[in-house]
Amino acid sequence: MEFSTKAIHVGQHPDTATGAVITPIYQTATFAQDEIGVNKGYDYTRSGNPTRTALQECLASLENGKYGLAFASGLAANTAVLSILKPGDNVVAMDDLYGGTYRLFEKVLTNLGITITYVDGTDTTAFKKAITKQTKLIWLETPTNPLLKITDIKAISEIAKNNKVVLVVDNTFATPYFQQPLNLGADIVVHSTTKYIGGHSDVVGGAAIINDDELNQKISFYQNAAGAVPGPFDSWLTLRGLKTLSLRMNEHEKNAKYIAEALLDHPAISSVNYPGLKSHPQYDLITKQMSGFGGMVSFNIKGGLKEANSLMKNLKFFTLAESLGGVESLICYPPKMTHAAIPAEVREKRGITDSLVRISVGIEDKDDLLNDLNSALNQISKSISV
Repeated sequence: MEFSTKAIHVGQHPDTATGAVITPIYQTATFAQDEIGVNKGYDYTRSGNPTRTALQECLASLENGKYGLAFASGLAANTAVLSILKPGDNVVAMDDLYGGTYRLFEKVLTNLGITITYVDGTDTTAFKKAITKQTKLIWLETPTNPLLKITDIKAISEIAKNNKVVLVVDNTFATPYFQQPLNLGADIVVHSTTKYIGGHSDVVGGAAIINDDELNQKISFYQNAAGAVPGPFDSWLTLRGLKTLSLRMNEHEKNAKYIAEALLDHPAISSVNYPGLKSHPQYDLITKQMSGFGGMVSFNIKGGLKEANSLMKNLKFFTLAESLGGVESLICYPPKMTHAAIPAEVREKRGITDSLVRISVGIEDKDDLLNDLNSALNQISKSISV
């Protein structure tokens, strides 16, 4: 099956009891058993639920994975994956990371005796140099949040395999429609399904997709033991979003590329980050590794917090809010929002300065969105000239 067909059919057969075409919401906490130790495959919803099973099977198929595990949030998925580590282990991670992941590393993992080494994600040799005997896992996010940098997954996978290290790739920005890390050698793919996979800003969730039997056994055990699983309705909403993922991603990309190219020439903007720009320093790698460019754009305005706040207060169609990947366009200010958990000196060193703005380009009319941005940016231009 091709991608769009998988998204609609894998794990989603007509209900055997009623013939319902859409997977039912099995809104139950527990399941009747025929006798002690004999059930119909389910006993308690934390351990398994038919609606969640459908979602997990579909997610695995879209990433060309063997196993899919759904969680209550993206960070719950990350935590489950990181549960394979022990005190004394080391993680090598790229330095441009989502603030929540950084917080998990620095405020949770380090308290458990796990060390983190950060490297430039665009420098393949940096990963090789950073690996020690204690290194058990490499963590990538590509494209990155919020600077949209790219890491060579295939090259890093070879380094990981040569050193018997697990490679994890956060594929939230690209989605499996535009990038499939398992095909490039990754061991585990994680997602915040809250974002593009759900696609409608109405459900929080996460996922891990795995090929290795042993890794799946460890992480699925943690899924059940720790219990951070999505409920049946959350699973159903996410599954519904998956059905239109390919259609939405094409529209997100079309609009984002149009806006990124237009913003390059705006006098209030000093630089634009978007994988689909030929000026992107890793454009050649992007065209090899990804089949599309996605819907995320970030840019630096001329100014700082004051100008960013002015921009956001004068927008009509871009909503100032956390998150991304919904059908509606969102705008955020990473230094005070998504990446506020990272100390200011660390943020600035990594390029997340007070002038940085991130937009999640929705699927509205592209000219309406561009006119909205231009109108608000023109107000900044006037203040700068004054």
